[in-house]
Amino acid sequence: MIYIGNVKIESRLALAPMAGVTDAAFRQICSELGAGLTFTEMISSKALCYQDKKTRTLMVPFPGESPFAVQLFGSDPMCMAEAAQKAAEITGCDIIDINMGCPVGKISGNGDGCALMKAPELARDIIEQVVKSAGRPVTIKIRRGWDKGSINAVPFSLMAQQAGASAITIHGRTKTQMYSGVADWDTIREVKSAVSVPVIANGDVFSEKDAVRILKYTGADMAMIGRGAFGDPWIFQRSKALIEGLPPPPEQPLSRRIALARRQIELASEYRGEKVACLEARRHLAWYLKGVPHGGYYKALVSKVSTLEDVRAVTTEIINDEKCGGRCRT
Repeated sequence: MIYIGNVKIESRLALAPMAGVTDAAFRQICSELGAGLTFTEMISSKALCYQDKKTRTLMVPFPGESPFAVQLFGSDPMCMAEAAQKAAEITGCDIIDINMGCPVGKISGNGDGCALMKAPELARDIIEQVVKSAGRPVTIKIRRGWDKGSINAVPFSLMAQQAGASAITIHGRTKTQMYSGVADWDTIREVKSAVSVPVIANGDVFSEKDAVRILKYTGADMAMIGRGAFGDPWIFQRSKALIEGLPPPPEQPLSRRIALARRQIELASEYRGEKVACLEARRHLAWYLKGVPHGGYYKALVSKVSTLEDVRAVTTEIINDEKCGGRCRT
């Protein structure tokens, strides 16, 4: 059990905030399978301040979602403070998380995301203002630094703690690395040794064994899983079992994987509408099909879905095909 501020978290596993991925439906699935803390995808503080309706829908929690965090990005302290207050009021979230680690050019190029690691005084001001307005614990997500020549995760984390951050998530890569190479867990361990608030370790957790290793190696309080959950939300279930010293459950057969994928898309349709859910279903279903025999054939079918009826027809065909050992396809 971990506390972030006054928020109790039962599992040592968190689902990473990922644009276009961690909608309410996917968060619900991962939460049911063992994610102890979920994060919305990145929310623009400016869009919230200007009352953009589409942005509000990205924050909507699934029924009973708790604990969960709304992640905001931006570089204007007053706008970030206002957005944090609005996000708290709209969603009832438990935590406000500030993105200070996004490496994508359209975010960092505007001075947001990881660009804030090059401006620690501005970052301090943002944290302090959000802490004053949020009315709940405030956390940050960072990287090792901007590039190899500016690794500043430790002093930056100490500054954030002093400014009022209740926890720090660190991804073990620099901004310039993006998602290439290998995540440096040493830096995460150094941050954990330097600060007294909880630390969440992120980067290269693609299996339950990785989750156990990153916690043991870094001493972090929680492990955050991002890309490792694509098409495999059971990674939380397996990781939780291994962390608790229990035998992990067996790998899921294709029929169960596809049945869960269908449920996820149906939930997404309920929360965000059929059109959006079916567009995103193409990507999610392709992830669930990773490594599956005849995956190319199925992905070609998936790429054409546009209604829930299409989704149900395709997923039923895949499930039936598995039952008859591939003999159903002609």
